Amino acid sequence: MSTAFKHDFTMMFVIHDALRRELEFLARTTARGAGDPRALVAGAAGWEMFKTYLHVHHGAEDEALWPQVRQALADRPADLALIDAMETEHATIDPLLEAVDAAVADPARAGDLSALVDALATGLRAHLKHEEEAALPLIDSVVTPQQLQAFGQAHTVRIGDGTPRYLPWVLDGASAQDTEAILGILPPPVRGLYNDAWVPSYRGLERWPASS
Repeated sequence: MSTAFKHDFTMMFVIHDALRRELEFLARTTARGAGDPRALVAGAAGWEMFKTYLHVHHGAEDEALWPQVRQALADRPADLALIDAMETEHATIDPLLEAVDAAVADPARAGDLSALVDALATGLRAHLKHEEEAALPLIDSVVTPQQLQAFGQAHTVRIGDGTPRYLPWVLDGASAQDTEAILGILPPPVRGLYNDAWVPSYRGLERWPASS
């Protein structure tokens, strides 16, 4: 997936694809003709997982990626402007998440829910595309393997003890090649847990309403 890059950004693309996947489920849930979309979103484990993992991803970038890239680009103001844009785009996402939650919680705002979900999906998809097409090539040109490793570690720390649920979630729908690349860095006992326990548990979880 990231063969055009000097560094391996497979996990970055897989995370982005997982976020896009969940946006589709969210949009279908709020567009359902039957039932109360507010109640469906409020009761969906998928919505909580989406928010949690999006915060993890963006938080790790803000903490352990953008500052290192900024340092490397200190004398390149035009390129620094792109990192400014990444941070600005991050800052626009949280209010959209909060607005969806507010509409879910307040019956008086039920009519706002579909438009808010559309705004969230539009904003996040645009950000992910911008990052992949413009920021990642720039990052690839200046970041070191050690800095990428530190970014990965920051991501792992933020996941904490949630890995048994996070890893099957992020790999749900990933290609066999990407799945093997990511699982291949894990010790054999952990891969065994992934296959024998984590994936079956994840598959038994109803993340979104059945018809979404």
